[in-house]
Amino acid sequence: MDRRYFLKAGSLLAALGASGLTGAATQAQGKGVRIVIAGAGAAGLSLAARLARQVDNASIIVVDAKKEHHFQPGLTLVGAGIWTPSHITDSNARYMPRSVRWVQEAVAEFDPDGNQVVTASGQRLPYDFLFVATGLKLDYAAIDGMNPDLIGRNGIASIYAGPQAAQASAGAIDQFIEKGGVGLFMRPATEMKCAGAPLKITFLVDDKARIKGRRDAVQLVYNAHNDAVFSVVPVNEKVRTLFSERDIGVNYGHVLRSIDPGARKAVFTTGKGEATLDYDFLHVVPPMRAPDAVRNSPLPWQVGALAADGWVEADKATLRHPRYPNVFSVGDVAGVPRGKTAASVKWQVPVVVDNLMAELNGKEPRAVYNGYTSCPMVTRYGKAMLIEFDYDGKLVQSFPFIDPLEELWISWLIDEKGLIGAYRAMLRGRA
Repeated sequence: MDRRYFLKAGSLLAALGASGLTGAATQAQGKGVRIVIAGAGAAGLSLAARLARQVDNASIIVVDAKKEHHFQPGLTLVGAGIWTPSHITDSNARYMPRSVRWVQEAVAEFDPDGNQVVTASGQRLPYDFLFVATGLKLDYAAIDGMNPDLIGRNGIASIYAGPQAAQASAGAIDQFIEKGGVGLFMRPATEMKCAGAPLKITFLVDDKARIKGRRDAVQLVYNAHNDAVFSVVPVNEKVRTLFSERDIGVNYGHVLRSIDPGARKAVFTTGKGEATLDYDFLHVVPPMRAPDAVRNSPLPWQVGALAADGWVEADKATLRHPRYPNVFSVGDVAGVPRGKTAASVKWQVPVVVDNLMAELNGKEPRAVYNGYTSCPMVTRYGKAMLIEFDYDGKLVQSFPFIDPLEELWISWLIDEKGLIGAYRAMLRGRA
């Protein structure tokens, strides 16, 4: 790859996935329409920014108690020891539009039959349209013996629990490489955000051990929850090939059930019963579910594979609720087959906003989300594969000059330098 050619394309970084909808410029007369956005994460802030700009005379409320904002795609790089927690920590207030009312409380109850949400203090917020963008719940308690307080101790790591946990995980990785032994990696059987992250950490531990001349001192084993390491067929085959080349073992059909931190033993549920594995290092990825307020409401799927964990029922093309047509779900909480990445949010938000604009302007909503998901799959320090795919598992490319299944420095550069700027532009409704 000619680096000068890439620099010519540098302006495209902020438009990763630019072949998707970018949002209609059309404004709508809100005429006092009441809009509530539950959640001030990537989806909620992006929605607030676009709606504040595109809907005139509307009442827009964002409900979320969280004041800090984390660039979650950067947790892997914090865990790799490349970034610090401060690099990915920001303030929600910085991105909240001035015309939007921010209720700094958690949502305690969703009442779609009464067209209202109830906050933790009991405040009732009526709406004409509701956007559920709460994110998801990391259910560490579902793993017997596991507690987030253990991260960074007794060989336990988990980048998912936040910036400080990711930094503690970086320390646990360094200690493991220095001492040697067996390292176990995994993913849960539930739907999860950024399904590539557990693979990235596995690759990075392998590469760091090689850089430090300690690869012969460690044994690495990835525990896949089913018969594949990744759900997209060509990516699965590529990762399996790389694992084989780098002497990373794989146990298929292994789901973590419990751990004994003192004895450093992990119990996995398998198709043949339980299997107990000894470890010196364990990267825990917890089951992920919809937040309790969502799960305990009428909003989740009632039947099917997405019902058990409380994901909001949604038409996968429009993200609209089939039983409550004035409710949309966006981001991690949406009950669609793919789409739990920040890159997915970038494509989802314009779809729901465009369709709302059409409705408010008396037109037929026509915007469609195709399941776009992006995963810059880091495979070494300084190398990554820029993987993008849709609902059908078909690889798509935002940059025609980048082979999605090749380990390239340019893909690393997009991940390490480009995405955070594009993400912050998205929060402002500009990307």
